[in-house]
Amino acid sequence: MGSLSVKPGPRYTVPDWQNNSVLISADAEEQRYNSHHTRQEGRALRNETGNQAKWDEHNSRNLLKDRITSVDRWRETLAKCLKDIDLEIEALIEVKEEAENAIQAKNLCLDVAIECLTFRESRRDIDVVRDAAEEELLREVKVIEKTKKKLQQQVDEAFKQLCLLKEARQQLSCDHRHKVETLELDRQCMAFNPASGNISLKVNPTRIPHGSTALREWELNSQSNKDCAEAEMKNSADLRGAITLCIAQTNNKLDAQRIATEFALRKRIRDMEGALSELRWQEQNTLDEIAEMEEEIRQLEEDIRKRMLDLKVAHTRLETRTYRPHKDLCHDEAQYGLTDEVQQLEGTIRALQQKRTESQ
Repeated sequence: MGSLSVKPGPRYTVPDWQNNSVLISADAEEQRYNSHHTRQEGRALRNETGNQAKWDEHNSRNLLKDRITSVDRWRETLAKCLKDIDLEIEALIEVKEEAENAIQAKNLCLDVAIECLTFRESRRDIDVVRDAAEEELLREVKVIEKTKKKLQQQVDEAFKQLCLLKEARQQLSCDHRHKVETLELDRQCMAFNPASGNISLKVNPTRIPHGSTALREWELNSQSNKDCAEAEMKNSADLRGAITLCIAQTNNKLDAQRIATEFALRKRIRDMEGALSELRWQEQNTLDEIAEMEEEIRQLEEDIRKRMLDLKVAHTRLETRTYRPHKDLCHDEAQYGLTDEVQQLEGTIRALQQKRTESQ
């Protein structure tokens, strides 16, 4: 005879079963209510976060646009400043070369003045005088050396200013290059969207990079670079004006001194030509006088020769009359006449000889 098999464990009553069914139904309703509420909250959250995300992205895009506009404005400002400073550098280099050429021209003028002084050292004797021409030449040498020194100072100043301009340009160029790179990066950020293929999550993207600066500091840096460049350009323009004026003034001063030197030389040449003409006139007159004197000496010698002949005649007559015999050897008028003639002739010959000696 078989036995009854009973499942072990507790047995529930019908009310327990009914209560359990009620609890299950109530729990299901509560879960459905909670699910509905969660769904409603999720939908609201999705709408809110979606709208917030769109607004945040729109706001970020506008901020990027504003930033791009601001950076691009500074890029244009710096680019214009770079163009201006390049033009100023070229202008200053040109003026500096003009000053250097002026110095070279002064070297030629100095060589000429020194050569003139050297030539004038070839003068001899009484012609070696400290005249107005020499004083003007020496003054011209001093003026040239002074103008050269002044121009060289201007060239040195121009070189220093060029260095300052190039340094300012370097700062501008670096800042401009950074602005171009920043614009490229920000425009790349503007192009990113959820469909972009090169987007990903990054590690701590909100960190503050090392070396970051405040916006005010960024603006002040660019403004400082611009102001510095403009200040150096103004200094350069003032220096260019000063150099141009210095070149003109030194040229005018040197031209005035050159005119004074040439006037003194022309006046000295006229004086020398007048003195030379006078000497030549005196020389010709002297030569004429010498010729006349030589002729006079020849005539004196001829007269002396004739008087000697007359004296010989008188001597011979007197000597011959000494041979008169006895009482005929008397001091007659002829004797006295011949004696007087001899004395007169001797005196005449002495006078003529004295005059010939004086003439020689």
